[in-house]
Amino acid sequence: MTTAPSLVEEIRHASRTMVRELGFLRATLAGTAYSASAVHALLEIEAAGTLTAAQLVQILGLEKSSVSRMMSKLIDAGELQEVAGDADARVKPLLLTGQGQQTVAHIHRYGRAQVKSALEHLNPSEQQSVAQGLAAYARALGTLRPGSVEAPRSPIKISSGYRPGLVGRVTEMHATFYARHSGFGQFFESQVAMGLADFVGRLEQPCNRAWVATQSERIVGSLVIDGQGLGNNEAHLRWFILDDGCRGSGVGRQLLSEALSFCDQFGFAATRLWTFKGLDTARRLYEAHGFELTKEEEGSQWGSTVTEQQFTRISLPTGVASGLGHGNPQSA
Repeated sequence: MTTAPSLVEEIRHASRTMVRELGFLRATLAGTAYSASAVHALLEIEAAGTLTAAQLVQILGLEKSSVSRMMSKLIDAGELQEVAGDADARVKPLLLTGQGQQTVAHIHRYGRAQVKSALEHLNPSEQQSVAQGLAAYARALGTLRPGSVEAPRSPIKISSGYRPGLVGRVTEMHATFYARHSGFGQFFESQVAMGLADFVGRLEQPCNRAWVATQSERIVGSLVIDGQGLGNNEAHLRWFILDDGCRGSGVGRQLLSEALSFCDQFGFAATRLWTFKGLDTARRLYEAHGFELTKEEEGSQWGSTVTEQQFTRISLPTGVASGLGHGNPQSA
């Protein structure tokens, strides 16, 4: 995967700013008398309950001699104590003393106050973007360490119905993806926003349904079935999109399966969707779920010339499950 040099520099600049503003360049951290490495050691021991010096070497990525000196200082300061190991008396796990527990509680209060104060300058959508982005970046950095195992991602949940931010977030995902893929601009984004706003006002109708995929409460995928727009007892599958970070996760298959099960159970005669030529991963997913290409023509209504495609799926009888496909969809 190619990464733009400008993006690399932007992330490096943001990382330097975070290091400086969070206080990691100072001699002590989090309002304590301890260095950043000592503070992290206390937090890791608290999280695990007990840790040996050897385990801290692996977790912190520091030299054994540095960790030994740091542990000695924390023991002398009354923050840690050694206990006899169950299997080997020579191995002495470290745990927090009562004083150490108070110190860690202070570190947590300090850190939470820092984060809370900063997040108050962001709107809820930006707050969720920060949380998701930092978690993904930290996970990616962790894979660079030799012998590391990739940390599990936050679970992605699928739910149906309206939720605050649905129109804005789904519009944002469409605008971002299609600006990059097809060169669409303001007109396309405005059309998506207006169409979604109109549809959300009709969600109380039993033939209409919206599904969203969320990760850490942030919308990362969507799909809509509009049962009114086409008439003829046909469902219109619309606004099927995933956030870049969710591709390959199987969420697209889940969303599509949920929607088609709804279409079959409701009794629609067919389900139709419109998309653009060149989205091959999406096409494979549609075809694996029973869609067939029924129309193809060039159009320029979205701001640039593209080849539009219509796919149609004849509904299955109630109770017959549609097949599972592979891939990750992006569709208008």
